[in-house]
Amino acid sequence: MSDELDWSGATRRPEVKMTTTTMERPAEMTPTLRGVRPNIVQSIRAFRVSDLQEAAHAAGQHFLYANLANAQSKQDVLDLIAQQFTFPQHFGKNFDALYDCMTDPLHKSGPQPGFVIVLEQIPANAKFDKEAREQLLDIFRDAADYWGDRKIPFRCFYSFL
Repeated sequence: MSDELDWSGATRRPEVKMTTTTMERPAEMTPTLRGVRPNIVQSIRAFRVSDLQEAAHAAGQHFLYANLANAQSKQDVLDLIAQQFTFPQHFGKNFDALYDCMTDPLHKSGPQPGFVIVLEQIPANAKFDKEAREQLLDIFRDAADYWGDRKIPFRCFYSFL
């Protein structure tokens, strides 16, 4: 077998295909996601958004990102998530509709490779208080359970403003 050169002139190593017996497939092998359970909602503290995006890409999973720094209220949060996740125009802009968009239509559209979601800078103010923040995260926890029941990895990372 002859050595091939890449665009820089260096010898290209042959690709090694990795196999695993879990539903996680390649995502479990990415260093960024290796220590993270497949179906979880957790603080982003130990991760950088760019690393999570690269890990999702390497695993062939959906990467959804929403920066909520400009949100002040529940409606603002839902509007920004809908816009940044590119939800359909008919999105109901309430927590039930958010759950529906994160689960059933995606499931019905065919096999899914997995999800890495980042909710960055969730507001922490009087108009979006602790109860509202917990309700929002509960939607993503419920979605993680939904996808976990279907053996599809769903990881959601969040930070507060």
